[in-house]
Amino acid sequence: MPRDATLNSLGLPKPPAQTRVVVAMSGGVDSSAVAADLASQGYDVVGVTLQLYDHGAALAKKGACCAGRDIHDARRVAEAMGFPHYVLDYENTFRDAVMEEFAEAYLAGATPVPCIRCNERVKFRDLLETARDLEADCMATGHYIRREVGAHGPELHRAADVMRDQSYFLFTTTREQLEFLRFPLGGLASKADTRALAERHGLAVADKPDSQDICFVPDGDYARVIEKLRPGAGAPGDIVDQSGRVLGRHEGVIRYTIGQRRGLNIGGLAEPLYVVRLDPEARQVVVGPRAALATRRVPVREINWLGDTPLTARAEWELEVRVRSTRPPAPAVIRPVSDTEAEVELLTPEAGVSPGQACVFYDPDSTRVLGGGWIWRGH
Repeated sequence: MPRDATLNSLGLPKPPAQTRVVVAMSGGVDSSAVAADLASQGYDVVGVTLQLYDHGAALAKKGACCAGRDIHDARRVAEAMGFPHYVLDYENTFRDAVMEEFAEAYLAGATPVPCIRCNERVKFRDLLETARDLEADCMATGHYIRREVGAHGPELHRAADVMRDQSYFLFTTTREQLEFLRFPLGGLASKADTRALAERHGLAVADKPDSQDICFVPDGDYARVIEKLRPGAGAPGDIVDQSGRVLGRHEGVIRYTIGQRRGLNIGGLAEPLYVVRLDPEARQVVVGPRAALATRRVPVREINWLGDTPLTARAEWELEVRVRSTRPPAPAVIRPVSDTEAEVELLTPEAGVSPGQACVFYDPDSTRVLGGGWIWRGH
């Protein structure tokens, strides 16, 4: 390798000053610390912030990302560190690619994870193409996940900080995208290290609170957002047990999720009841005992496989999976049906598995993320 081809800190064979990096800046401390640190290393940094929805209505919500205040904060970081910053209007794209499907999924009785779709369809697709149009050598984000180069190319790995690991939300990242993406925070031991990095660069956002909930859902009121997108979606109906016996009334299937116990308003029963199934067509919320929530077999589709050999190269894979972001990976057997569909058998049944959530695959012998898919119906 020629002497001038020594890899820089982003793994590219040229000096930082000749390396253009587009940084996806949400206005929070994570992406701000990434942009500031890369600028301080001498990289040709370009900050880009996406306006994803009507930020004027979201100014009062402190926990929302990509709102008006966050755009302002991102701009301030860019000005302080001396690199250009652009705000791109992605409202229509975000509504079509994320919000509409979010509403449809809830109406179908599923529990969607819009942050995954946003990463897949907006940040790592449209924004990544914008970065290429800006002649960037790579795009960096503030996500807590690691990109490591293995024998067969870039691999996706869980973050060093297991409490901050965002691999569940990034399983749709493709091999081609991994060639272009960088995640500088993935190797940090804790969020405190990120805040210390921001303080070192004198950033005003160093002590900014983390974003909470889904960015376009004020105060966590999903039903209100869905009713705004789909007027009349909150039609009332019956709460029934598994035999069909009516136990009470509800104010809209969209107000309930699988595994929910609170808010059912059906007192006087011998044991606690949980939502075990949603039937939007019959406008029924089906409840049952906790034991009825236990799920062992999970059908998964739209699989993004990141293994070194094809998914269908084996009849089954003994891996670990996560069926919700708040749970650690657990042993499972994945039996491929095709390149994009499989049945997952959980060795220990999980409670509250819901269509619309992700099932993410992990190598049980390392930190590697092997992809994942979408849970599409229950058994």
